[in-house]
Amino acid sequence: MARNAKTKEDTATDPVEARQAADTPETAARMPRPGSKLAQVVELLEGENGATIAEIMAATNWQQHTVRGALAGSITKKLGRTLTSEKVEGRGRVYRIALPQT
Repeated sequence: MARNAKTKEDTATDPVEARQAADTPETAARMPRPGSKLAQVVELLEGENGATIAEIMAATNWQQHTVRGALAGSITKKLGRTLTSEKVEGRGRVYRIALPQT
């Protein structure tokens, strides 16, 4: 399997430099492969009602730690999305992808 080329974000040693590299338009335009489980998660999180970890687990057949890892690693770091969460009565903690500020 071929390795991906390192990005500025991967090679940055200064945390501020890494954050600036992560905030490039290239990072903001990243999308998961269509039809993948990660694409399903993004779709759930972009929906009006958002999604709980349990709902994502049911949709993807992932375990809880895998969902949390996807939220922290793939959604926020690799795809450059911003997650918000709130406690909703009767549902628990609901996660959403925040809309970009215009």
